[in-house]
Amino acid sequence: MDIHEYQAKERFLAAGIPVPPGEIATTPDEAESIASKYGGPVMVKAQVHTGGRGKAGGVKYAKDAAEAREHATKILGMDIKGLRVEKVLVTPAEDIDTEAYVGVLIDRSTQSATFMVSAAGGMDIEQVAETQPDAIRRLAVDPRYGLLPHQAYWLANFLYEDPGLVKQASKAIAQLYRSFVDSGASMTEINPLITTPDGKVKAIDAKMSIDDNELFRRPEVAAMRDSSSEPPSETKAREAGLSYVKLDGSVGCCVNGAGLAMATMDLVKYYGGEPANFLDIGGSSNPDKVVSALEIITSDPNVRAILFNIFGGITRCDDVANGIVEATQRIDMKVPIVIRLTGTNEEKALEILEDAGFSAYTSMDDVVEKAVQLANG
Repeated sequence: MDIHEYQAKERFLAAGIPVPPGEIATTPDEAESIASKYGGPVMVKAQVHTGGRGKAGGVKYAKDAAEAREHATKILGMDIKGLRVEKVLVTPAEDIDTEAYVGVLIDRSTQSATFMVSAAGGMDIEQVAETQPDAIRRLAVDPRYGLLPHQAYWLANFLYEDPGLVKQASKAIAQLYRSFVDSGASMTEINPLITTPDGKVKAIDAKMSIDDNELFRRPEVAAMRDSSSEPPSETKAREAGLSYVKLDGSVGCCVNGAGLAMATMDLVKYYGGEPANFLDIGGSSNPDKVVSALEIITSDPNVRAILFNIFGGITRCDDVANGIVEATQRIDMKVPIVIRLTGTNEEKALEILEDAGFSAYTSMDDVVEKAVQLANG
C-alpha cells in the first residue's frame, strides 16, 4: 500500500525526523489561505501515488499566496500517469544548499532491510545506480540488532564531510529506520534530504510503501489508504481478493499461484510477447473470482489476448471453467481467450468449456505460444 507524501511526513515527524511544516488543500481557496499563513514562498505539490510529479507539472514554486492559488487551480484535477489529483500539499519553500538521497527497502536477496544513500539527491536512484554506481553506498541491516549507531554514522559520512551535518544526518537515518520498522514498510525514502545555508538537515520529500501483510496489526496505518489515488483495477482486485499488478504488455494473464504466474509471464516473453499484468486468483474455487479477474483484465485497453493458465490443486478446474463461461456471458468480450486447465476435475472442466464453445489446452507451451500469436496479430 502506498501512502501520500504528506502522510509519510506524518510518520517521519512521529519518529523525530526534521520535516518542514505543511498542510493539505483540496481547493484553490484553501491553498491560498495556507500559503498566507506561512507568509512567504511556498511549494504546491500534487498528492498522487506515482513518481514524476515535477516533470508532469504537479510541483510548483509560488512566491506568494496569490501564485499558490494559481498553481493549485492548475494542479487540482490534473491527470498524472492516469491518476487524478484531488489534493495538494502546501509547504514553505526551503533554501537548498545540497541535496542527498536516503532510502531503505526490503532486499530479498539479503532477506533484510537495506539502506541506499547517495549525495546525488533529487535524481531517480535507478538512474544514479546505472550511470554512477560508485555514488551509492549500501548497507544491509541485521534484523537481530537493527541499525547500530556506528552504521548510521558510516552512511551519513558518505554524504557529508562537515561533522555537524554528519551528526544530524546520522540521527535522521536512525530515525528513518525506526519509522520504516514501526510503519511495517517495504520501502521508504527521502529524496531529497537537504542541507540549508545555515547548516540544517531536513527531509523535504517523503515516500513510503507499506507491506500489505503488516496492515492487520497497524490499523492506524491501514486507515491512510486512499483508494481514489490508486488505479481502479488494483482497488477492484484487492476487494475481490486477487493479487494484481498492471504491466505494459498485450497478453492478459490469469493464473492460480504466484510461482506459476511468474513462470507464465517468463514464458510469454520467451515466445516473443509481453505480459499485460500479473494476476493470481489464488487457491479459491470461487467462480466469482474468475469473473472479477476477467473484468479487470478486459478493462485494460492494451490487452489483445487473454491467457488462462490453471493448475488445479486446491483450485478446482470446473469452478474456473464455470467462472470463464459466466464472465464471457456477462462481459462483451472483444479479445480472444486461450485456456489451459489441468488438475482437479480437469475432465469436467473441459466438458463445461466445450459445451460453451471453448477449447482448452493441457500443454503450457502450446497455450502460451497461441496467446502470444493472437496478441501479436
